[in-house]
Order: sequence, then structure tokens, then C-alpha cells
Amino acid sequence: MPQTKDALKIIDRLTGDDIELRQMIEEETINGKIAHMIYEARTQAGFTQKELADLIGTKQPVIARLENVNYNGYSLLMLQQIATALNRRLEIRLIA
Repeated sequence: MPQTKDALKIIDRLTGDDIELRQMIEEETINGKIAHMIYEARTQAGFTQKELADLIGTKQPVIARLENVNYNGYSLLMLQQIATALNRRLEIRLIA
């Protein structure tokens, strides 16, 4: 098999047919994307974590946790509150 630097191809080789491992990787990828989206939307709006927390009625450490790629307890309600506070629209899609 030829060598590659493509991370997705490397992950495919490492996971092979291990469905459980593939699901775990997908979950972590989604968590990272959500954390990054929250961070990007907040910073683009010019808010600190504390300012965003105040807008949605929570504390700064909650926002820090939500922006951490290792966090996995996202709720739709919290994401909607963040989107509303940042004048954004939350969109959820199921893709085949």
C-alpha cells in the first residue's frame, strides 16, 4: 500500500473494519467541530467567554467547556441559546 500524508486515509487504514472505533472517531470529530464553531462564532461577534455566558444566563467556565474539543455533553437547547445570543441560526442536518 502506498504511503500517504492524508490524515483521513491514514485513519481509514488504522480503523479498518472496526465499526466501534470508527463511530468513536466520528463522535470526537463532531465534538471538535462543534467546539470550533462556538469559538469562531463567539470571537467573530467580538464577545469574550464571560460576555457570552452573561448573555445566555450561565457562567464563563460553561462556555470554556463548550469550546473544549474534549467536551461531549452538548445540548440542543444550549446550542440554540448560543446561536440566538450571537444572532445566528442553528441548523441541524441528518446526511446519508
